Amino acid sequence: MFHVGGARSALFNWAVAKQTGGTFVLRIEDTDASRNKPEWVDGILAAHAALGMHADDPTFEGPYFQSENVTKHHEAAARLREAGRAYYCDCTRDDVAERTGNKQTGYDGFCRDRGLEEAPGRALRFRTPDDGETPVVDLIRGNPSFPNSAMEDFVVARGDGSPVFLLANVVDDLDEGITHVIRGEEHLPNTPKQQLLWEALGAQPPVWAHLPVIVNEKRQKLSKRRDKVALEDYLADGYLPAAMVNYLMLLGWAPGNDEEILPFDEMISRFRIEDVNSASAFFDLKKLAAFNGEYIRAMSVDEFVAAVGPWLRAPHAPWAEERFDAAAFAAVAPLAQSRVALLSDITDNVDFLFLDAPVEDEKSWNKAMKPGAVELLTDVRAVLADLEPWEAESLKDAVATTGEQHGLKLGKAQAPVRVAVTGRTIGLPLFESLEVLGRERTLGRVDAALARLAENPPQAPAQ
Repeated sequence: MFHVGGARSALFNWAVAKQTGGTFVLRIEDTDASRNKPEWVDGILAAHAALGMHADDPTFEGPYFQSENVTKHHEAAARLREAGRAYYCDCTRDDVAERTGNKQTGYDGFCRDRGLEEAPGRALRFRTPDDGETPVVDLIRGNPSFPNSAMEDFVVARGDGSPVFLLANVVDDLDEGITHVIRGEEHLPNTPKQQLLWEALGAQPPVWAHLPVIVNEKRQKLSKRRDKVALEDYLADGYLPAAMVNYLMLLGWAPGNDEEILPFDEMISRFRIEDVNSASAFFDLKKLAAFNGEYIRAMSVDEFVAAVGPWLRAPHAPWAEERFDAAAFAAVAPLAQSRVALLSDITDNVDFLFLDAPVEDEKSWNKAMKPGAVELLTDVRAVLADLEPWEAESLKDAVATTGEQHGLKLGKAQAPVRVAVTGRTIGLPLFESLEVLGRERTLGRVDAALARLAENPPQAPAQ
């Protein structure tokens, strides 16, 4: 699945490419067969496309597949060996631990000058400079410098000859003309090693930008084992792609002027990778939902109706397909649009229209059906039976007047009616809902509630 952190990285790369007239390169690093399946690639492509990054855009290039470049990876490893920048090593981890007396220590350089030739089981190690430092130009973190003495002679090709990620990544970047690498900060420790490889292969290293880690409400790094991290899951829950783009762009960067909700084109014009904060970025689900609600309310009603369509059909909808009434939904759609934060919220808001009976929500029932509810519902039913016209305003007046007769303000008077008819204490405006539901179904549900109350009368709270 496509991690929201990867989506944020992709968007920042996309913004820089758009700003500079450059190209966004999508590469699938698929050399590890155990972590590569065609359907996963399809998911990555679909997730990028949902965010606006797809092959129809001239800024987009790819996907390239790392596995198709293996020959060049091998050629680069051979060049490093021939130039004396890499050497073969037959040491095992236990060998190193036995020599150093520490299983945690890095490689000790034992094979540097042994002159071993290529052979099965011998890894190829890069000869890290003994002294000096490797400076890294990082647009977010300044110019950190890494002492070479702190880096071991790292492996660039395994004992079976297959290049490791570090080398393959550099060779692919060279081959694809990469000038800027914008990625998560967890890759920062690899950067001096990759930079040494760039230089050893006779090329100018790219400009680096390491983005801040994304954390949850406990300030822990987002983890797929603990948090919802897949972009596909958010889209499936009814978050709009445009809202996701807007929110992800703000994880570590701000457009200024206290503005947050902006179209992507406007964000591109303001975005500067140098302005990204190096501090961790909080993935605030409440804020994301609020963003999404703003984007939903900015839609036309027709756009909203089309967008929620999938949640009005199986497998999301709890009602039979033939029970769905498009005209009834169209009548309440504007009311729902002003209230839902996620597209998926639509189902609970309108199910009362299409189910034979309202949902049974015990918490709502117990909250609304207090002592006096029977008398109130009985009187409301009597008024509604002959009410004309059956319209929201007259329905409201009828319930308000009946409530006053029972010493209740409208808010308290309408609660038992709402739960009897819709099953929930929270939902769409009640009287507009009753107008659409109709007299017969409304009275039928009030009758059902009264029958239930007759079997189990509400109890007064204990003193």
